[in-house]
Amino acid sequence: MNIKGVTVKGNLIDYETRCIHYHSPLDVIAIKFKCCEVYYPCYKCHNENTDHAIQVWEVHEFQEKAILCGMCGLEMTIHDYLQHGEKCQRCRTAFNPGCRLHRHIYFQE
Repeated sequence: MNIKGVTVKGNLIDYETRCIHYHSPLDVIAIKFKCCEVYYPCYKCHNENTDHAIQVWEVHEFQEKAILCGMCGLEMTIHDYLQHGEKCQRCRTAFNPGCRLHRHIYFQE
């Protein structure tokens, strides 16, 4: 699905990056997975739609743009997302604070 000019794969249910797994009003980000350089709304979508393991972004790669705001289409660096992950830096849309529980799946700690 094309979200604000960026292709997002997975089990999406709308054009704001919500998926069948996470679809609250705050679930409006997608993550570019290091292993395949593809945006997915969540790790479950990645795992259901690929045949490879997730690779974690390492600290020295945190300047990569790998977070997509589903509301305005801003691609953020991992560093910016981790520093200001509660909302989009451009449109100020709030993100799901529960995403913190899954950070270890995506990013080296």
